[in-house]
Amino acid sequence: MEISNFDLSIWRGDANGGDLVSYRVPVREGMVVLDAVLWVQANMASDLAVRWNCKAAKCGSCSAEIQGFPRLMCKTPITEYGSQVTVGPMKAFPVIKDLVTDVSWNYKVNKEIPPFTPSEKDLASSEPWRMQQQDVERVMEFRKCIECFLCQDVCHVLRAHDLKSAFYGPRSMVRIASLEMHPKDVLDRRPLLKGNAGIGYCNVTKCCTEVCPEHIHITDNAIIPLKERMDDEYFDPIRSIVRLFRRKAGKPTA
Repeated sequence: MEISNFDLSIWRGDANGGDLVSYRVPVREGMVVLDAVLWVQANMASDLAVRWNCKAAKCGSCSAEIQGFPRLMCKTPITEYGSQVTVGPMKAFPVIKDLVTDVSWNYKVNKEIPPFTPSEKDLASSEPWRMQQQDVERVMEFRKCIECFLCQDVCHVLRAHDLKSAFYGPRSMVRIASLEMHPKDVLDRRPLLKGNAGIGYCNVTKCCTEVCPEHIHITDNAIIPLKERMDDEYFDPIRSIVRLFRRKAGKPTA
């Protein structure tokens, strides 16, 4: 059924509270939710705060919750929803104003992740680094992340329980995986995964993979392999026995 107008309900407010405000928006061919929001800003509410940049689903700026589901506004056709659409800010992060949230916590956490660390031999070598193609492809998948933070928003640990002090979230797991699985990186980040990163809080529901606009297999290719690496080191019974005997012998357990 074709429609000439539709009702766009936008959450308006700030850190002190707010509510949905309804706007009647004219429909045009190929319209996405971001188009509708910007039409409202240009014609009905000039003070409407919305973050966007490329309008090509590559900058990750226009993240929001459309009908309660985390999506990029520039990648969401209004025809998917019929005559009424509701848009709100991401719930996992503090609201600044209207659809704009404070996502700075993600960058703070990112600074706590040790960067790419090659061996001294590789650093000193003048020869090109050689890697298997499958290793290159595995790491390149993680490099597609546009930091829209939709995966962080949908994660129940951050969204429902606000455990930012205990869990870094899916986006950070993707970054750690891109480093840990790089064939030329020699740093061991398993203590971080077990400690401050809190990977044990993830119960692999795959909701983060579902919302990723770049179709990164966050759970299967990043989180689960990292969990396996951490479990092998810290929870394998044989390794635990070896560490126990090493401690008794006064030897390093690492």
